[in-house]
Amino acid sequence: MDLVCERFTTSKLQKFEDLSTISTYGFRGEALASISHVAHVTITTKTADGKCAYRGNYCDGKLKAPPKPCAGNQGTQITVEDLFYNVTTRRKALKNPSEEYAKIVEVVSRYAIHNSGISFAVKKQGDTVADVRTLPNATTVDNIRAIFGNAVSRELIEVGCEDPKLGFRMKGYISNANYNVKKCIFLLFINHRLVESNALKKAIETVYAAYLPKNTHPFLYLSVEVAPQNIDVNVHPTKHEVHFLHEDSIIECVQRHVESKLLGSNSSRTYFTQTLLPGPAISSSDIVKAATTGSSSTGQGTTDRVYAHQMVRTDFREQKLDAFLQPVIQAQGAAASDTAGTDAAGQSNSATGQQDSEMEELKDSDLLAAADVTNLEESTRVPQERGKTCSKSSDAGPARKRPRAESDVEMKEDDSGGGMTAACIPRRRIINLSSILSLREAINCQAHKGLQEMLKNHVFVGSVNPQWALAQYQTKLYLLNTTKLSQELFYQILICDFGNFGVLRLSESAPLYDLAMLALDSPESGWTEEDGPKEGLVEYIVQFLKKKTEMLQDYFSVEIDEEGNLTGLPLLLENYVPALEGLPMFILRLATEVNWDEEKACFETFSKECSTFYSIRKQYTLEDLASSSQQTEELGSCATPWKWMVEHVIYKAFRTHLLPANHFTEDGSILQIANLPDLYKVFERC
Repeated sequence: MDLVCERFTTSKLQKFEDLSTISTYGFRGEALASISHVAHVTITTKTADGKCAYRGNYCDGKLKAPPKPCAGNQGTQITVEDLFYNVTTRRKALKNPSEEYAKIVEVVSRYAIHNSGISFAVKKQGDTVADVRTLPNATTVDNIRAIFGNAVSRELIEVGCEDPKLGFRMKGYISNANYNVKKCIFLLFINHRLVESNALKKAIETVYAAYLPKNTHPFLYLSVEVAPQNIDVNVHPTKHEVHFLHEDSIIECVQRHVESKLLGSNSSRTYFTQTLLPGPAISSSDIVKAATTGSSSTGQGTTDRVYAHQMVRTDFREQKLDAFLQPVIQAQGAAASDTAGTDAAGQSNSATGQQDSEMEELKDSDLLAAADVTNLEESTRVPQERGKTCSKSSDAGPARKRPRAESDVEMKEDDSGGGMTAACIPRRRIINLSSILSLREAINCQAHKGLQEMLKNHVFVGSVNPQWALAQYQTKLYLLNTTKLSQELFYQILICDFGNFGVLRLSESAPLYDLAMLALDSPESGWTEEDGPKEGLVEYIVQFLKKKTEMLQDYFSVEIDEEGNLTGLPLLLENYVPALEGLPMFILRLATEVNWDEEKACFETFSKECSTFYSIRKQYTLEDLASSSQQTEELGSCATPWKWMVEHVIYKAFRTHLLPANHFTEDGSILQIANLPDLYKVFERC
């Protein structure tokens, strides 16, 4: 440690001829000696067999005092403080700290990419998060991804060539024709030193000019190894640029190799969809004018000109004829209507309306007969008759929820007429549970105003499949994930209308035992022999849910009788019945996935499981797609029931009831796939 900062100190040269074959970064006697003259240097080092570390302070190349023992990790740590403290003129020449720090980050990040086996970290003093951090076991591509992002790393092509005659070897990564940036990113290392070569850069960019759009550039990382005696490093004061022997021939060889790699990768192009943040696009300054004629500016009487590419030619308020032509799904059996209008307790509708409103039945014997499950039948016959049933209940007397005597609820008249879960129930309970209030507040806090505006005023274009649908907002076309959005919709309904649900009555009770057994037989349950016999698990599930009967019926309108039979499900959305194929798995997950120990967690997890069951799911919708099409052909209908349900029930509810969360802008649930002004630009080029 006494000689580490002395001038001309090195252990890399053993004889004079070694000067012509130097391939390292430099000498201690050059770098550390220079730094110790303009800054305070502290070195802490510990050898592998040392009992402790030693620390020494240096000034002007000399050790101030004998090294002192201290605690430390194996290796050497060099700390430089008060740079240019004794050279005032040089210190004033430094730029502001942010610019200097940006240069440091740039240099270290480039060396981190080149040295993939070493961990690098750059962090400002006082910050807890490092601006650059690489792992010691990371590859070169991993380091590029960590520093420049995933957009670059997924478009990289590995290159490598060598020529013994010219005495060079090259390897690295270059971007393909799918990637381009406004400014060229060129990382060039020659003999492991970060340098620049304008000639090589121009030669490679000439190749890319045939593949990339005008005024765009590639990403390049090249590591070239040349015999040390063939390099001239003294052509630039800071040694940023170098020249080497056979430079033109080597550049030509690298250029041909890069061109061959690009030629092979240009056979196909890959386009990645990007989630859109519609919030900034819906600001007041960027609102596109509607295509209305004769609209005059306020106070001036002049007409604003609307260009063709700015015209919005749709209106979400327009009605469609098929909205009134609801698809008819005929029920098999004539006894279906015999049980309509009665509840599980056998009470009849009265003029006072002191019970849950119900609808006519729809048998689903054909739906679950193959699964040997007791016939489940909603208390709904056909979608077009549901509105009639509600209006009949209103005429006979205002149907309302049964009065409760609990202290945490109140009764209040609801004259809004827009309730999601109880369209025929004008009287609602006011829930004062702190857990429900906090869950509602969380929904409001996470709502994205831009997405809410877009869903409120969107125009439904059509369903791609049960999972995806197209919608237009102003001059933009969006691809929406119906599954995720409907799941969020039903979750918010369960939380916001907590304790105020109608009931979808089953015409015949469904044994929980059979439903749970059917779920365990499904591969989706993940049951193995190590979990124990199915009969024991099913019996436990039935007994467990029977203990929760009172709470499930009171809060969620899930009705289970004393014998362990499911008799009713919550009515979450008018004119909507969930796919009953998912009912067995729903019952299983109620017993295994819901946190029944804590109140808030219980309500939240139950609502999530229930919303998953009620959401539009592709695996359940496609199974009966062929039968539905055959049935509608027999009935002469022009649309399949699931498509009508998505357009006129689910997306209609999106307009008024859904508060889209912020995460929908990042998880790919809402994608912008077209924009009218951009399409006009494309057509103008053609």
